[in-house]
Amino acid sequence: MSQTPINGVKQGKESGAAQAVPVSRTKASLLLLTLLAGFFFLVFAALGSWQVYRLQWKLDLIAKVDARVHAAPVAPPGPALWPQVSAQRDEYKRVLLTGRYLYSKTVPVQASTDLGSGAWLLTPLQLADGEVVLVNRGFVGVSPLKLAEASLADAPAGQNAEVTGLLRMSEPKGGFLRSNDAAQNRWYSRDVQAIAQAKGLTSVAPYFVDADKASAEANAAVAPDAQKPVGGLTVIAFHNSHLIYALTWYALALMSLGAGYWLIRDERRWRERIRQAQSQSQSQSQSQD
Repeated sequence: MSQTPINGVKQGKESGAAQAVPVSRTKASLLLLTLLAGFFFLVFAALGSWQVYRLQWKLDLIAKVDARVHAAPVAPPGPALWPQVSAQRDEYKRVLLTGRYLYSKTVPVQASTDLGSGAWLLTPLQLADGEVVLVNRGFVGVSPLKLAEASLADAPAGQNAEVTGLLRMSEPKGGFLRSNDAAQNRWYSRDVQAIAQAKGLTSVAPYFVDADKASAEANAAVAPDAQKPVGGLTVIAFHNSHLIYALTWYALALMSLGAGYWLIRDERRWRERIRQAQSQSQSQSQSQD
């Protein structure tokens, strides 16, 4: 009669000891988690390295643009070079050109500057060889809608203007979250091709030129505008967050590496606990025997 409760207690203790033994992760799950940590480390490290490459590219671009802006003015690309004109090679290049302003075909384009809201005045400049280059003569603090109603006379034959400024690329996608409306003469970006078509211009360069302050002031004296445009307001700024992006990706890579290290360390500790629990269970079992 005494054996039953002894066996019952013994069996209960053995069952409790067995239940107290921790369970380790399976080899398959451990391998999968380790591979995932390694995969994310490689991906994040690669993305960080890509951003470092982009950072070097952006710094090189900024240096090139800065050199163009402060270089001596050169002749703008002629018709033979128009197909090769690109932002990477030509934008913000300082150019010098001479021609006759066709003021009657001036297009006011919505603008927002440090001087407030108003319009850019884009006027065709007809060169001696017949080509036309759109020139942004500067900013005026008047609504483009009011300026669109103005009627201006072209510069007299022989009255040439000398313009120094920065070469800019066409802006065909509109601006201020609105598309250009040539039929209503409402312009929100400096879309060279669309302006040329709307004004019946031919042989037009695929770029425009932002006149600098000196050129704008010199030509304002003979221009027929009621308000004289202010030139030299070109904003040269490049968004450059590549360093922040690179540091973020590298931080995530280190976190992935840390997660893998923690996983391996935790698994070793967990298995050590299992061995200790098993050893303790065996000791208790032997003492009960």
